[in-house]
This record gives sequence, C-alpha cells and structure tokens, in this order.
Amino acid sequence: MTSLPAMATSMDHKVLLRDIADVEGVRDNQLVGYGLVVGLQGTGDRQQTFFTVQTLANAMKRMGVQISPAQVVVKNVAAVFITTSLPAFSRNGMKLDITVSSAGDAKSLEGGVLLMTSLRGPDGQVYAEAQGPLTLGGYSEGISGNTKSINHPTTGRIPGGAIVEREAQVDLSQFHTVSFVLRNPDFTATKDMADIINHEFHNPVATQLDNRTVQIDVKGTGTTSVPLLIAQVQSLAINFHAPAKVVINERTGTIVMGGNVTLSPVSVLHGSLSIQVETTYAVSQPLPFSNTGTTTPVANTTVAVKDLPAQSIRLENGANVDDLIRGLHAIGATSHDIVAILQAIKSSGGLQADLEVI
Repeated sequence: MTSLPAMATSMDHKVLLRDIADVEGVRDNQLVGYGLVVGLQGTGDRQQTFFTVQTLANAMKRMGVQISPAQVVVKNVAAVFITTSLPAFSRNGMKLDITVSSAGDAKSLEGGVLLMTSLRGPDGQVYAEAQGPLTLGGYSEGISGNTKSINHPTTGRIPGGAIVEREAQVDLSQFHTVSFVLRNPDFTATKDMADIINHEFHNPVATQLDNRTVQIDVKGTGTTSVPLLIAQVQSLAINFHAPAKVVINERTGTIVMGGNVTLSPVSVLHGSLSIQVETTYAVSQPLPFSNTGTTTPVANTTVAVKDLPAQSIRLENGANVDDLIRGLHAIGATSHDIVAILQAIKSSGGLQADLEVI
C-alpha cells in the first residue's frame, strides 16, 4: 500500500487532439458469442452443468450424430462465452483477438480448443466467427483438494482467433459536419480546440457546442476528403489543463493526486490508541500424595494500554501535495490514515480538488 503523489511542476502541457478526443460516430462495437471448448484433461464442466451437455448434443446433431443429453457423460468439454471488440472500418477477413471465459464449473481451460462460434453484435447480427486453441496466463494443479492455482485458469485468449464476416462500415463521405468529442469534458479544452482549428483553416469552421463536443463544418474547411480533414485536425495540439483531482482506493490504500492540487491553510492532529489483551493459561493441581483437589487450568489475563500523544502538522497557504505527503509521513501516518485525513481535509474545505473514492 503506497501513496503516489504526482511531482509535476506545471499545470498545463501540450497534447495532440488525437490523444484527448474521439471522432463522433467512429467507434468500436462489442461482440459476444456462446460456444464449447473441447480437448480438456478432465477439467471441464461436471455432469450437473446441464446446459453444457445440451449444447454438446445440439452440436453433434448438426453434424449428423444423434445422442441423448441424459446419456452423455464427458469431462473434457466446457461451455464458454467469447468476447471481443469490432474496430471501426473493419473489413471482411480481418482477424480479431478474442477472450474466452468459462460459463460453467470447469476447473481449467488449459489445452482446450474452441469450436467454431458465431459472434454477434447488439443488433443480433453475426459479425465474426471464432475458433482455435486457447492460450492461458495461469494454471491449476493438484488432486483431492490439495491444489495450487496461479492467475485465472478459467479465462484464456486466442490471438487472431476470430475472422470478420460482416463489415461495420462508416461512410465518411456522407459527413457534412465532423464532431470531435473529448474523453474528459472541459469547457476550456473545447474552447481551445475550436480556436486552434479555426486558426489552422483561417476560417470560423469549428463551433464549441458544450464542454465535450466541437463541431466542424466540412465544406468550410476546403479539404478534399473527410479522412484528410480528420488527420489534419488530430495533428493539432492544445494546452491541456490537468484537473485538480485526488483518487483514493480504500481497498488497497492507494492514493493518486494531481500535481496541481492546492491546499488552504490547515492543521492536522494525528494520534494512536493501542489496546492489547493477552491471555495465558497455567495449570493448578493438588499437592503430591493429596487425596483432595482436582487439576484445573487457570487463565491469567493482562491488559496493556498504549496511548501515544497526538502529533500535528500545519500547512501554510499555497502548500502543495508534496508538502502534505511529507508532513503525513513525518508523523507516521499510514496509507489508510492518509485516506481518512484527506477526507477530513476535504470536508473542512482545505482541499481544493475533486475527491474521488473508488
């Protein structure tokens, strides 16, 4: 668990538009499919996973083999879901990387081969077909409950395992306007984008619509094609104004702060109270050759209380993140202590930044 303060000295820096904005309408599309992985070494779905047996029976039926699902007992087959993304401007025959994840109670997909599976989009249409041997980043070994597992042996990948069968085309020639959408909304950034685009084309062709979108009139730019216009705009650079933000992960104690986070004058008191209760057992027994008394265990309990004096730091006006972290480390605050302290500073109005807890 570590605290990771940013040590930037400048609030702004130049960035290309391609790094902070996307072209509206040009995006990936999610695909998903359901299929079977075969060739496992007894690590597939168990008999009670009925949908796996039913899927296998249906697959065999399509190949001309009639079997009864009630009579099928296999351990080398696993039902899986396949996921991938179809990039914009994908062409027929283009290969995609896919992720294969167990849908039943299989122990491992190691050594498995995915049978041909259709991958569908949100509209229900088939856009790709997937098949091939899996590669795993983990394993599970052992018997009779004595097992060792590394990473996730029930999820694997097939590089180039899907082939595009239906194109998801975007006809850029029909665009009369092109909109660039910021990934992180900011009114200043969209204003700067519109200004730099208008300066590039020596014409007021770009309009700031809101804190996320800048719209460009294609005809007014005088370019011969929309792809050429997009390439020219994406190569422009603006000053990026980094937001003042503190992100806290309470589960791990990780804290990430922007270098432009500022603090108002604030004092922090930090103390620690430690109470330790320890119980030891002794045996009480009668004297030798005694005819009376019994042997009994006797509990001896001791309580130790350690209340450390509160330590304090004071931050003057204009203090930055580095000053805060140095001060908190100096008084012995842990990462989890810093989380609570930052939340208290934010509540008191001393932290001039957005505080996001994840």
